[in-house]
Amino acid sequence: MIRLNGQTLLFETYPNGETRVKGEQILALARGTDGNRIAIKYETDADLIKLLFVKSYLDDRGLGSATLDIYYMPYSRMDRTEGASAFTLKYTAQMINAMNFERVTVVEPHSDVTLALLDRSEALYPTLELLGRVTAETGFDPAADYLFFPDAGAQKRYGRVEGFRQLVGSKQRDFATGRIQKLDVAGDVDRTGFKAVIVDDLCSYGGTFLLSAERLRELGASRIYLLVTHCENAVHLGKLPASGLIDRVFTTDTILDGPSTDFIQIYPIGGMLP
Repeated sequence: MIRLNGQTLLFETYPNGETRVKGEQILALARGTDGNRIAIKYETDADLIKLLFVKSYLDDRGLGSATLDIYYMPYSRMDRTEGASAFTLKYTAQMINAMNFERVTVVEPHSDVTLALLDRSEALYPTLELLGRVTAETGFDPAADYLFFPDAGAQKRYGRVEGFRQLVGSKQRDFATGRIQKLDVAGDVDRTGFKAVIVDDLCSYGGTFLLSAERLRELGASRIYLLVTHCENAVHLGKLPASGLIDRVFTTDTILDGPSTDFIQIYPIGGMLP
């Protein structure tokens, strides 16, 4: 999905899969010398080519500069090379850099590599803002309950939050299969019956969070919640809702569409952007 100055752009697709850009809509929404704000909500790779077409059209028409909001950075998990794997985050960033945006805002980048690769980029971290809502809705007591970070990366992103008791996971992964073989928990738990909020940036199939919840239950957690910025549709089809291990998921609409449900609370990201 591509938005221009707050409005979703409409595209048509020819039978062979080519994209038809509706220039009339772009002209009606463009701000000219006042500057344009483009947003991409990645759904498929087709959105990247649509982004290229829209930005190129604005440039060709001399319709002013443009900034870019990236709700979820495509390929942000591929932020390194392992063996013969492709560094697809680097290639995606090169594509976006070639469009020459005045500024790029990335919602909750998976790692610092994203910002290092994108020109004139900055990050927005809504998870810390949402944490206050989640603790209020769940009756979380910072003096008795725990935040849980599944790995060192999550702790680095969110561990600076003050006034919370914290636990950290340590994962052992089989890189040949991508599966997590073991998850240990670092930190002291002095009581049972506590609530725990698992905090991270991305949920795909939920395997990490299921293992985390299992360990937290073993340690005595009575209620477990998941706060994650980006939540893929696979969570609806996987084992997470039926596991009984996680009581509720809190996320944004950077990837997901649709209304909230009994299991998933979705917050709109639009109101959090600067």
